Amino acid sequence: MKEITRRQFITSATIATGFALAVQPVSAKVITTDAKGLVAGAVKIPVADGEIPAYRAMPAKGADFPIVLVIQEIFGVHEHLQDICRRFAKLGYVAIAPELFVRQGDVSKLSNIEEIRPIVAKVPDAQVLSDLDATTAWAVKSAKGNANRLGITGFCWGGRITWLYAAHNPQVKAGVAWYGRLVGDVTELTPQHPINIASTLNVPVLGLYGGKDTGIPLDTVEQMRDRLKSSSSKSEIVVYPDAPHAFFADYRPSYREKEAKDGWRRLKAWFKQHGL
Repeated sequence: MKEITRRQFITSATIATGFALAVQPVSAKVITTDAKGLVAGAVKIPVADGEIPAYRAMPAKGADFPIVLVIQEIFGVHEHLQDICRRFAKLGYVAIAPELFVRQGDVSKLSNIEEIRPIVAKVPDAQVLSDLDATTAWAVKSAKGNANRLGITGFCWGGRITWLYAAHNPQVKAGVAWYGRLVGDVTELTPQHPINIASTLNVPVLGLYGGKDTGIPLDTVEQMRDRLKSSSSKSEIVVYPDAPHAFFADYRPSYREKEAKDGWRRLKAWFKQHGL
């Protein structure tokens, strides 16, 4: 059997359909946004070593759209992330969710979160930041995006990346990080964490966290909030006292409708406040 090169693998990879196997059964509260009036579906993003799949949604008419990068949880770019892209497109954005784990493996086909974690642990931050730069460039060139109106939002794993990308790319106008981990071990693959870039951050990021998140201790949230005070970013953190981790994930039992709706309202206001 001929060995598949890394370039061939990522070029042949496709975006997930439906929900990731690891998140079954899907909650009855799942939100479904139609694609009426939109251009929505899978696309390929040229990156340094080939192409990666992504999901893109944008208004069918118009141009010069503000861009929102939508960053996945550890479950990949499955139906929930795709629906979020359509929600943004209905608001007039071009929203793109690139599949950022594709070189390491297809997490959408794995049924156990313990099988997913080792794959995600192999993803280098440098690769992710480079892929997001490439996604932004593609949005401008091929999806009528406005390079001067760039935003980012991410969930769980993607919440951490939201903080890091806002520090990496000064062109970002605003970010919203949903329950992203703030501290961690410094390794070759993860040389920095949000807590390390907080004091020098220039891009305004809104952090949305749950007071009952068992994976993100509140003392780390308070450390982050304290360090942000010395930055010029005017970033803010909101903690929902009774919310668990993944309170925005309407397809999971962790979903909290009140907090999710308030967070989405805050996101829209934050983006508008900062020119998106």
